[in-house]
Amino acid sequence: MAEAAVKQFPFSWEGTDSTGKRVKGKTVAADEAAVRAELRRQGVVPIRVRKQSTLFQKKGTVTSEDIAVFSRQLATMLAAGIPLVQAFDIVGSGHENPAMAELILSIKADVEGGTALAEALAKHPLYFDDLYVNLVEAGEQAGALETLLDKIATYKEKTEAIKKKIKKALFYPAAVMVVAIVVTTILLIFVIPEFENLFQGFGADLPAFTRMVIGLSEFMRAQGLLVLIAVSALIFGYLWLKKRSRRLREIQDRISLKLPIIGAILTKAAIARFARTLSTMFSAGVPLVEALESVAGATGNIVYEQAVLQMKDEVATGQRLQRAMHNTELFPNMVIQMIAVGEESGSLDEMSGKVADFYEEDVDNAVDGMSSLLEPLIMAILGVLVGGLVVAMYLPIFKMGQVI
Repeated sequence: MAEAAVKQFPFSWEGTDSTGKRVKGKTVAADEAAVRAELRRQGVVPIRVRKQSTLFQKKGTVTSEDIAVFSRQLATMLAAGIPLVQAFDIVGSGHENPAMAELILSIKADVEGGTALAEALAKHPLYFDDLYVNLVEAGEQAGALETLLDKIATYKEKTEAIKKKIKKALFYPAAVMVVAIVVTTILLIFVIPEFENLFQGFGADLPAFTRMVIGLSEFMRAQGLLVLIAVSALIFGYLWLKKRSRRLREIQDRISLKLPIIGAILTKAAIARFARTLSTMFSAGVPLVEALESVAGATGNIVYEQAVLQMKDEVATGQRLQRAMHNTELFPNMVIQMIAVGEESGSLDEMSGKVADFYEEDVDNAVDGMSSLLEPLIMAILGVLVGGLVVAMYLPIFKMGQVI
């Protein structure tokens, strides 16, 4: 029977090293005695060891950007000749995110106990996926961990760059639309009723557009709370169902790929991730069929994930990769031809890397173009929403002036 894992707790410590210099840091261990024993083993005389309370500590969350930065820091330190355990200690003790620091120190404790790095990372699947673990395992087995970590760091950085670029392009219009909806709601609930009271003394029929806006204002005042609850419930229900229903995510991914402008960007981003992951895995010496298993999950789109898994099955039966890609009808001819050249010349990692470079740059240019296109479109929508309400309220005043 496997031995039960010992629960680890965060500790902060202070002590003096072999030169008498005062040092301090953080670590995780089962108890204070284990911390003191480990410090003495490292040549540190412990002065104070204190268990950190996690009751009121703001732990934060570990983001994919944190993992990318951690990968680069670890790769840099190993390339500089710093031992693995010491590198974990340096990165973990100085991290600003408490949750990330706790994660790093937990992995460090496993490695110190004799666990392989890949196995220690595999205990945290929320942060280190199969692709990450497989590459680290390949590096450990080949004795080139620092080289593979550098490739992982580069892969993570480029993947995060694409994500941030797309999110940045979508954040601005989304924020402006939220502000426009809030301003419109305030006008309908608080401003339009004042004009309605003013118009009651006119003694003349109001324009149809004005009557429509007043009717909308009355509806929002009477049913606004129910509308808010219904919309919030729909959003919450959608997000809840999205996490649990793969079918819903597949439908969403298929629709998103067919959207004008945005669909083309998402397609290019998926191809870029496919090519970048394939290049990283193949250059690490991972067999093609096994590599495609990890590549499928890294595309970020269920449509492409299913296509890559189909390609994996075809390649496993002896089909060439370029033919399997052609059968999916999802990859441009240029990509297929470059992969074909890579297969024939034995440089699949290099050619797929070039494909990734091309499409990553293409995504950057497409996102910049979309941002330029969205700005005037957003201004037009704002003008229609807010300007339409203003015009509706001033139409009766203009009509009265003409009568006079």
